[in-house]
Amino acid sequence: MNRRPAWHVATVVESRAETTTARRLELEVPTWPGNDAGAHVDVRLTAPDGYQASRSYSLASSGDGTRVTLAVDEIPDGEVSPFLVHDLRVGDRIELHGPLGAFFVWRPSDDPAPVQLIAGGSGAVPLYAMAAAHARSGEATPLRLLYSVRSPGDVFFRPELEALADRGLPLDLVYTRTAPPGVSAPPGRLTAEGLRRAVFPAAQRPRVYVCGPTPFVEAVAGWLVDDGHAPAEVRTERFGGA
Repeated sequence: MNRRPAWHVATVVESRAETTTARRLELEVPTWPGNDAGAHVDVRLTAPDGYQASRSYSLASSGDGTRVTLAVDEIPDGEVSPFLVHDLRVGDRIELHGPLGAFFVWRPSDDPAPVQLIAGGSGAVPLYAMAAAHARSGEATPLRLLYSVRSPGDVFFRPELEALADRGLPLDLVYTRTAPPGVSAPPGRLTAEGLRRAVFPAAQRPRVYVCGPTPFVEAVAGWLVDDGHAPAEVRTERFGGA
């Protein structure tokens, strides 16, 4: 199938709160060619005076079909995210350029190496897409997700992740500020030792995907390499203001 990037017109068919600061957008894109799990798009907004602004957002959806899912976390001083979170309505149209990305994607393969996903904050969006695609594929390769998040209200795709966990996905949540009742570990930032306990060991040569804010990604990637993970097997994606 031809999945070369192109500009598409997307219509909002559903908009709802995702976390305390983020919104989930379901888009119908008639010309969408499908995408791999972990791909992203550029969203372009055009003001009445002609001014344009665009930002990249990871896709929470994958596979064939014309429905595309975004989960946008608001950056209060951003040019694009505040509009997507607060002003975009069902029936509105926006422009998308994509699908984009070939390195930070997951596809079913014959590689028996386990897959380790490590997310910080809204970095869970493309990794959720990978976990969901892995579950749909029925692939037997082990996959697990380590997710560092500020509080229970900041977890992206909580119902879907809990459903995947019920089906066997090893899901490790690290709360950095506020933990829910029943969690024995006190809230705190992920540490090198905590990472080591929660991920596949380097001896198993896992394929690792890390996504989140730049400081989080750099720290985690450094700890992984220090523990013996091959740098070529640690794929990273960083994000900043939008």
